[in-house]
Parts: sequence; C-alpha cells; structure tokens
Amino acid sequence: MSIYKKLFDAKKEIGKISKDSKNPFFKSNYLSLNGLIDAIEEVLNKNGLLLLQPIIDNKVRSMIIDSEKDGSLDSHYVISEMTLPNITDPQKLGSAITYFRRYTLESLLGLKADDDDGNLAAKKPQPTINVERLKDRLIACTTVEQLGTVYKGFTEVEQKAVSKLTTELKEKLTPKK
Repeated sequence: MSIYKKLFDAKKEIGKISKDSKNPFFKSNYLSLNGLIDAIEEVLNKNGLLLLQPIIDNKVRSMIIDSEKDGSLDSHYVISEMTLPNITDPQKLGSAITYFRRYTLESLLGLKADDDDGNLAAKKPQPTINVERLKDRLIACTTVEQLGTVYKGFTEVEQKAVSKLTTELKEKLTPKK
C-alpha cells in the first residue's frame, strides 16, 4: 500500500480533533501540539507511519515516513516545513518551534485548524510613519497658527511621534514679549 493510501486511511480515522487548551490572553481555545500528537500518533502507528519533527537547516520539519517500506527513503515519506525566524531569545525561539511543529503537522495531514491561537498574526499592523516627512512639514511652517493647523492634520500616532519637535518649533515661532 502506498504512503498516500495509508495517510488517507489514517486521516479518515483521525477525524476532527477537539481543542484541548485555553488561551487566557485572547479568551480562546486552541489545539496544543501535545493534544495534536496525542490525537494522531496512535492512528499513524497503526497504519505503519512514523512521525518525526526534526529541525534541519533552520527549518522545522514534520515528516511522516512509511515505516513498512524497505529501500530508498525518498519515495516513502511526506514532508511539510517552515523556516524559523531569526530569533535570539531562547523562550521566543522555543515558542516559534512549538507553533511551527503544530502548523506543519496540521498542514501535512490537512487537518482543520479552526483555532487561531496565532492571534498575533490577526492584529492590524501599525502603520509606518515617515517621521522625516512629518518633520519637514512642521519645519516649513512660518507661524504658530500654521504649525497648529499642520499638527492637527496629523493622526494621533503621528502627533505623538513629532510632539517634542512641535513644542520646540512653537517656542521658536511664538513672538517674544
């Protein structure tokens, strides 16, 4: 039997996997890596399939190998991999490895992942602020009134980025008594 037929049979038997962990920060439930492995490993083993998740060349790999085949390994495994980000903090790197192990395994087996405890990825990115452009607009002002008008036209985030310069310019443009 081919590895694909074995994976097909295993996937039918695995079915839907329940979320087993809670994320208190996002007030959501998710499927942990341990919960995922607990749910699939016995079924994979029963079908003669071995799960390995090595880190090779800075990539987290999920490999499922047909353990009943002899000969060249090349035609007897499937793989899913993700390149690790450049992280130097060991705890953050460990978290990334855990997430990547789970995501590559879910992807490899085509499992439904209705959790998204990668909620950070769903957050809206902060807009990029071109501080130099803002400074140039402020420096070009010749009166306090003009400075106020330009400053009020900025977003709140932009105003925070140039508040110190705005205060300095206001002092320079205010007539001395």
